[in-house]
Amino acid sequence: MSTASPRRKSAQVEAEMRLVLQPAVKYLLALPPGYAAKRNKRWPLLVFLHGSGERGESPEILRKFGPAARVEQGKKFPFILLTPLCPRYEWWSTDVIEGLIADISRRYRVDADRIYLTGLSMGGFGVWALAAKHPERYAAILPICGEGEWSWAKRLATLPVWAFHGELDPVVPVARTREMIAALREAGGRPKLTIYKKLYHDSWTKTYANDAVYAWMLKQRRSV
Repeated sequence: MSTASPRRKSAQVEAEMRLVLQPAVKYLLALPPGYAAKRNKRWPLLVFLHGSGERGESPEILRKFGPAARVEQGKKFPFILLTPLCPRYEWWSTDVIEGLIADISRRYRVDADRIYLTGLSMGGFGVWALAAKHPERYAAILPICGEGEWSWAKRLATLPVWAFHGELDPVVPVARTREMIAALREAGGRPKLTIYKKLYHDSWTKTYANDAVYAWMLKQRRSV
């Protein structure tokens, strides 16, 4: 069961999903303008997975990164934005995130054919792993400076992918993304790839500031 409570004047609320015999999963949630008024409409869902530096006990830090930061700055997205918090010293759990997506989909009017994944660094790794586990559940993924396994390429070949990386990244080498994209193409996929020639590890600020990224994402629909 999830509980939510409004915070100041932000468009995002902090909430948590309680689990049996496990710590609660904390997250931020932002609903799009018009959600309350358009009661028969189902909305796209974007799930954003943060990097290792944001792990902790409070979702407050998540307001400074990714799409959540855009919302804090006043951006009004035409989709539901879900930003979960990974506990300190842990890694993204595909089972936990899948459970959270299922919980949000039950409690809010989510369009099951338009669920998207994005994430940066550790979150980029998590995006690849989530998508590879159940590619049929997602409409598109946008991993940033992450890494996937080549063995996942066949399962991901039909999923729309737009990957991003900084050419000068000293933390996660750009070769990791290039190799994954090459594997997808060899498997018959048609992924998009953006390499920022003069950027280091932070290739996410430029990506999430680009409205064309969201426009492309929203054009994608689940094909099954």
